[in-house]
Amino acid sequence: MKKILFVALALLPLTSFADHMDVIQFELKDGCSMEKYLQIKNDFNQQWGKNNGYQAEVIMPIQSHDLETLYWVGRSANAAAFGKAWDTWRDELNDPDSVAGKLAARFSECSMNVSRRSYDVY
Repeated sequence: MKKILFVALALLPLTSFADHMDVIQFELKDGCSMEKYLQIKNDFNQQWGKNNGYQAEVIMPIQSHDLETLYWVGRSANAAAFGKAWDTWRDELNDPDSVAGKLAARFSECSMNVSRRSYDVY
């Protein structure tokens, strides 16, 4: 039994895989509700994110020293996938009629980014 367990463990890949987490700290602008922002995020996931290997959610503080700041948390398979998605997003922003261009305009109307961070998640 010990030999079978040892062989099974030896055959498992020893490399670790890391997701990539994109964290944007933002605040809603006057006149923009959380409901409206969440609809933009949902449209982003459906219209752009799913085609580019990027999925986002929004974190809203319940208890914090700062109850006005929200967090966009996007996930990609790894840093390389995030980089590819970022390049695509940035390139599409040149066309205001593209999906990314239209979404970026909606984000800009509704929110102001405060900071952005990137993490490998193991």
